[in-house]
Amino acid sequence: MKVLYVTSEAAPFIKTGGLGDVAGALPKSLVQQGVDARVILPLYQDIPENLRNTMTFVKVVWVPLAWRTQYCGVYQAEVDGVKYYFLDNKYYFGRRGLYGYFDDAERFAFFCKAVLEILQHIDFQPDVLHCNDWQTALVPVFLEEFYRKDVPCCRDLRVLFTIHNIQYQGIFSPDITEYVFGMSMEKFDNGWLQFDGMVNLMKAAIVSSAWVSTVSPTYAEEIQYEFYGHGMQWMLRQEKDKLSGIINGIDTDVFNPKTDKHLFENYSARYPKKKAVNKMRLQELLGLPVREDVPMIAMITRLVDHKGLDLVKHVMKELMDDDIQLVILGTGDYQYEELFKEAKREFPAKVSANITFNLDLAQKIYAGADIFLMPSKSEPCGLSQMIAMRYGTIPIVRETGGLKDTVQAYYEGQGNGFSFAHFNANDMLYVIREAERYFHDKTEWNKIIHNAMSCDFSWKKPTREYMALYRKITGKA
Repeated sequence: MKVLYVTSEAAPFIKTGGLGDVAGALPKSLVQQGVDARVILPLYQDIPENLRNTMTFVKVVWVPLAWRTQYCGVYQAEVDGVKYYFLDNKYYFGRRGLYGYFDDAERFAFFCKAVLEILQHIDFQPDVLHCNDWQTALVPVFLEEFYRKDVPCCRDLRVLFTIHNIQYQGIFSPDITEYVFGMSMEKFDNGWLQFDGMVNLMKAAIVSSAWVSTVSPTYAEEIQYEFYGHGMQWMLRQEKDKLSGIINGIDTDVFNPKTDKHLFENYSARYPKKKAVNKMRLQELLGLPVREDVPMIAMITRLVDHKGLDLVKHVMKELMDDDIQLVILGTGDYQYEELFKEAKREFPAKVSANITFNLDLAQKIYAGADIFLMPSKSEPCGLSQMIAMRYGTIPIVRETGGLKDTVQAYYEGQGNGFSFAHFNANDMLYVIREAERYFHDKTEWNKIIHNAMSCDFSWKKPTREYMALYRKITGKA
């Protein structure tokens, strides 16, 4: 089986979020399972120089895009047994950052067209193109429109399209159909590209792909309904026979308390006692009272509304009445940054507000905290709750998306965390206090820690599920 993983970002070269982590970890796991999996992405200006120096030039390919023909330089590199292809065009990708430009539709239309164009010029003929989010959504569209009939290496290609976050759909003005994509307006008028009067690239990819997946089974169900579907729910219900959810994994080599160099002291599920040392040293670092007997609740998150921070805001006074320590790490909306800064000013012995992003501190918090709070309004998969459990930090989550699929409420010795169903601040507060109560019962708390650290959140199971999808859509072993 040969798979070309098409993505707009991938670790370790460049990433802005969870997609980059997945694009770095899943292909590596596929290769370990015997799949010839390779990754293709743009050659961005912001890829660090030391990683650029690992790349070798392959060739130049000219890419037709509507009325113009554009240069594309092809480079390659190899990391952990995975071969990466990089598509170079300084006009489109020689800029700071990855997204948010006025011509993003054209930039990623070029990328999608170039992916298909270079298949005729490299020594790799995939069985599956595994595309991800709207930036790669035109790959299955262009495949059907320009390549499948006329290009021999594309005739049997199958596309798996993965939705990482349905909120971002690639919505643009209708006039780009001809001017940017080089397709007739008939393709817009007949509904292929059109959704609610606009070009919607995600919708077009859903229709054009052999199969559609998303990043957790619960999220695959949720997005078929109005609250989570962002307008696409009816389309997904219509296409539900080719929709499934596969929970993401985490890189258990990177997130390993036994070897993590960021920690004050290393520990493991078999010998977890030094987790207490990490808590004490973290309290010292953050200027909090050094107390083993106080539950430390942590949030490492973007400070934005859909992360459930309005619930925290609503019960902040009640939380501060409890004997707890609250540690925040992240940046985002002004109102939430100020909420936690003010809480730190008012309760300096209880709150540590770190309005920044710091990878070293994040790892220390995962290891040192007792409880990890994720009250998200929506969460397609979520990685933080899995990382927290890997470090023996017990999650409290709202039952949505991947949070529901990975966290089972503790009861009579079974379960790995705490959860609440309704998006309600008082429900969240009740569960936080339930977790506080268990924290002071060390026999029960140690059982929860053992259960959490014993969970397998590696990529092994998700990889097998993706391999089954590849076999399903290609009919190949």
